[in-house]
Amino acid sequence: MNDKRLDSRDREALGLIERLSNAPGAPGFEDAVLSVLRDAAGPASGVAEDSVRNLYIRGEGQGGSGPVVMLDAHTDEVAFMVQAIKPNGTLRFVPLGGWVPNTVSAHRVLVRDADGRYIPGVIASKPPHFMTEAEKARPLELEDMAIDVGATSKAEAEDVFRVRIGEPVVPDVDFRYDAGRDLMTGKAFDCRLGCAAVIETMRRASGLPLRVGLVGALASQEEVGMRGAGVTARAVNPAAAIVFEGCPADDTFADDYMVQTALKRGPMLRFIDRMMITNPRFQRFALDLGAELGIPVQASVRSGGATDGGPIHLSGPGVPVIVIGLPVRYIHTHYGIASYADFDHAVRLALAVLSRLDEATIRGF
Repeated sequence: MNDKRLDSRDREALGLIERLSNAPGAPGFEDAVLSVLRDAAGPASGVAEDSVRNLYIRGEGQGGSGPVVMLDAHTDEVAFMVQAIKPNGTLRFVPLGGWVPNTVSAHRVLVRDADGRYIPGVIASKPPHFMTEAEKARPLELEDMAIDVGATSKAEAEDVFRVRIGEPVVPDVDFRYDAGRDLMTGKAFDCRLGCAAVIETMRRASGLPLRVGLVGALASQEEVGMRGAGVTARAVNPAAAIVFEGCPADDTFADDYMVQTALKRGPMLRFIDRMMITNPRFQRFALDLGAELGIPVQASVRSGGATDGGPIHLSGPGVPVIVIGLPVRYIHTHYGIASYADFDHAVRLALAVLSRLDEATIRGF
């Protein structure tokens, strides 16, 4: 982040991404993430929170009489929860969000204790020395794993390590940025990159002569069913919405002709996913605008996955929504890889869209 090619705005945005990525925020336990976002909101004229930990930000000078456009991103990350404490002091756990079991074992995690501190642990499984040949041959399941914080008994886990059931567990990963190669590595880029994009878009939009009002709505619990966005959509009642999402990059495993979400080729706009056929008029409006302004943009047709756009576009009388995806390699694992240039282009695209929106344009969608 000390690269001189980055200006002060870039360094500030990268600092925010770092703080957001490092913050623990399992679904339903997003408090630390919201604390970072409140601080980053700066001179906001209104910051509010609801009972499911959604955060609403209305920027100064961005609450005009025009139709309201909601900027969405979700604050939670794929994580785990302590289900039980075994007699030997290790912890049984359940997933919060979509994990593939073969990516989980042998990684470090942080377990929240009864005092609200996050203590280190390791996701452990039976060593191969003690496995039968049949056990070695079959894939590990989450039920075969346990979290080891170093306790030697259930009593020690409870009394000394202060562990209790129902507590969240998150990956133990520190954010890093390689300025020379423009590569960010860290956890929770799905969707802390989106959270940072909401803040950065509102910062850059401050003072612009927009014909729409802006509300940033940072939604909770997306990874367990897009629950927070169902509330934010009703609370904000937007005329249109832009969803920022950390989306899985496909450039390291798909055939060349199928690569639609590559690193360093700009944000990705999806035509369809499991929960939404994107409003085709709004989608083409954004894609054409990117081409007109020379902002690199990718487009994709997804056969799976979903975003907060699902509940938002079906709220009220129906809401035109686009999803500006930030490509991330290996999301829903402990480590993601992303590019700051893609982040910057995503914000630039959102600003360009907002600058062209007015009531008549939105009605045309």
